[in-house]
Amino acid sequence: MKKRAFVIVLDGTGAGAARDAADYGDSGAFTLKSAHASGELDIPNLVSLGIGNIDGLSFLGSEEQPAAAYGKMSERSVGKDTTTGHWEIAGIIGTEPPKVYPEGFPPEMVRLIEGAAGRDIMVNKPYSGTAVIAEYGEEHLRTGKLIVYTSGDSVCQIAAHIDLVPVEELHAICRRVREVLVGPYTVGRVIARPFKGEAPNFVRTEDRKDFALVPPDSVLDAIKNAGKEVIAVGKISDIFAAKGITQSHPVHGNYDCCDSTMRVLWEDFEGLCFVNLVDTDTEYGHRRDSAGFAKCLSEFDRWLSQFMRFMRDGDMLIITADHGCDPAFKGTDHTREFVPLLVYGHGIVPADLGERSAFADIAASVSAWLGVPYSGAGTSFIDGLVPQFDAEALAMQAREAMQKAYAPYSMCTVGAALLCDDGTVYTGVNIESASYSPTICAERSAFVRAINEGKRKFTAIAVCGENTRLRIEGDLFYPCGVCRQFMREFCGESFKIIVTNPRGSRTEIYTLGQLLPHGFGPENVI
Repeated sequence: MKKRAFVIVLDGTGAGAARDAADYGDSGAFTLKSAHASGELDIPNLVSLGIGNIDGLSFLGSEEQPAAAYGKMSERSVGKDTTTGHWEIAGIIGTEPPKVYPEGFPPEMVRLIEGAAGRDIMVNKPYSGTAVIAEYGEEHLRTGKLIVYTSGDSVCQIAAHIDLVPVEELHAICRRVREVLVGPYTVGRVIARPFKGEAPNFVRTEDRKDFALVPPDSVLDAIKNAGKEVIAVGKISDIFAAKGITQSHPVHGNYDCCDSTMRVLWEDFEGLCFVNLVDTDTEYGHRRDSAGFAKCLSEFDRWLSQFMRFMRDGDMLIITADHGCDPAFKGTDHTREFVPLLVYGHGIVPADLGERSAFADIAASVSAWLGVPYSGAGTSFIDGLVPQFDAEALAMQAREAMQKAYAPYSMCTVGAALLCDDGTVYTGVNIESASYSPTICAERSAFVRAINEGKRKFTAIAVCGENTRLRIEGDLFYPCGVCRQFMREFCGESFKIIVTNPRGSRTEIYTLGQLLPHGFGPENVI
């Protein structure tokens, strides 16, 4: 079975002020609460996963039986920008604060930028990206000077009208500027910001491109070096300067990113798909639009139901964020917040993951899930989410159940013991009838009992049978074809099937995929 991990970052979707928020001037910031307060937040699928069960997020609506493991994470790195957050998710802890320029770039940096760009610059101070082109777009077209600005992040943003500076030329300029803004003049990212149109209605195009510093080795490199895929969607490849990436889908906007992610889901690969959904941050967080932020999350939630429906056995989905960007907080910058953590997949046990001390726990967990050697930062939470069970103990329960079977016609008694993901066990027996056709198999008998109790996630089933007339030593009773297909309705291909005999002298363990190759389930019925 191929293992795959999908990590989706809802950019800027903070889960409340971090413990050190005061150090960043962010006491009281709470992105998700601001989105909720707008009255436009409708996220039933995230709620069903357990986002409202996360400490501090009960206002979103808690779930009695959440479908995912849930928790929140604090950032160990210094900073609250996109690069820092994503790098830590990949296992890189930033110990030095990223260099920011609240007064604009000093003269020596301006000379470096202009020398690399081959053009003079204007503005040179923190600015909103939409406001700066509205205010300086005409002057830029008249003088030919590049619009250069920064923000609360470690960034140098360069905006230019596509009629004056074509997109390819602007990207080349930013690439050259990236090369000189290092060492004492470092910025985390140089960002190309093309725009178009006429005053006063200038609009940014979708040809933004980020030029990041080359990161140290991360879990991405570990996965790639293990011969597995690292597929980047959105601006992920830019954030990591393409390091550790095997395939990139550099699309823009949540709609196209979600579409690309769904296409990747259908691909046959083994490894990691790392996704950034940026609109919550750039389009709504920085623009102080709480209602827009809420609607954007709601659109993602609607898409999420389709994505989860088509996940395969062996897939793990992690939903998180890289920082906060509270649209109702002061200023227009990112906010130092906890981020939500949801972990979902077939065979993953819902559990409270509590408060994690580093975003890097995702790196450690993804490597553990994929079976990739990793010695970087973070503590894996996978062991507690992948159910462990005692196959012999389950087989013993099936043997005991077999004694209660009702099989006066075939003289073949069968017992089954079904283990649910929450640890509960339901037993069943075969029940025959004089009319033969209504016979109920032990496996389906156990499943029906569990389903009647509201159970829907299962780990393993043990089956024990015997022909009481012949009593052939070592004989095994395998699930019939009907039972195998019935199991496939509720279980993935890795579901374990333990087949044993009454005396325990012979026991075999299979996966459902082995006993039912090319079976079909609900995801195949559209």
